[in-house]
Amino acid sequence: MKTSDFDYHLPEGYIAQTPLEPRDASRLLVLGRSTGAMEHRIFHQIGDYLAPGDLLVLNETRVLPARVYARKATGGKVELLLLRRRDATTWECLVGGKGLRASTTLEVRAGLGAEILEELNGSRRLVRFSDPIEPHLAEIGHVPLPPYIHTSLDDPERYQTVYAREPGSAAAPTAGLHFTRRLLGALQEAGVRIASVTLHVGLDTFAPVTEEAPEQHKIHTEWCHLPQETAEAVNRTRETGGKIVAVGTTSVRVLESAAVGDRASGTGIDSRSRDRGERRAGFHAREFQGPTDLFILPGYQFKLVDALITNFHLPRSTLLMLVSAFAGRERTLAAYEVAIREGYRFYSFGDAMLIL
Repeated sequence: MKTSDFDYHLPEGYIAQTPLEPRDASRLLVLGRSTGAMEHRIFHQIGDYLAPGDLLVLNETRVLPARVYARKATGGKVELLLLRRRDATTWECLVGGKGLRASTTLEVRAGLGAEILEELNGSRRLVRFSDPIEPHLAEIGHVPLPPYIHTSLDDPERYQTVYAREPGSAAAPTAGLHFTRRLLGALQEAGVRIASVTLHVGLDTFAPVTEEAPEQHKIHTEWCHLPQETAEAVNRTRETGGKIVAVGTTSVRVLESAAVGDRASGTGIDSRSRDRGERRAGFHAREFQGPTDLFILPGYQFKLVDALITNFHLPRSTLLMLVSAFAGRERTLAAYEVAIREGYRFYSFGDAMLIL
């Protein structure tokens, strides 16, 4: 397996620059894992593929207004993008500006300063603020959009899911952007159940794999939480024959990080298996909280996830590799070719796939 196996050509005009209104008006490509069959629908029709007793697992993370501007003592402008909090006042940041060496001091706003403690790799720096910065972000912070989006966003809430609740992400879990409160309510009325997890998305999610062999890539570590009530909902759904439907690759990583083997079995079933009953005998969910560096590549044995809602991802990305592990690399890339031919919109503000 090579990284180049996950490459494809996407003309720039296919990259969605703005979100559609309403959210659930996006197109939906439905892909069958076992047959490769495809259907073209609209996202608000997703309930046609869900049954009473199925469980939608949503990532409730909320994107921080994590882009902050500051000045050096010389007056030079500096851009800080908060990536990961180390402690109450110390953050790993991406920085933009000249001469940002260790010991450089910055003024963020009146009464709030910062100091660069350490130079990390590339443009990353370890920055210590004079006070916790979170209380200031509502006033001074800006929502960071992915680097391939060049159009300004009039309403920052359009880069949040309607159920976003737990601040901490540098990027949105974009599969969830298609849901409206009305659609979620309609699904619940039809008997589909909903559970939540949290995974705070880092900007590394957009970084392409540069190593020739994907296995050599060090995947980004992200903090996540699968609460006890969600573990119970997952296990109850599996016991009663429903599907576990992960909304986004972030939900997949949380669910699979929280999977533990049953004593009676202890082994998973290859992702190509269509018999969910077999998988039910092997694994269950338990409460999980902490960092995950789970890297899902083709050949991975899925333990909890039965279906996946996801957007169309960048070439050579770990996200495309995860989707290829779930649906098969050839079927995934064939679906991408069809999506390009049919004029689907790609990436964060683009259209969606449902993989069953």
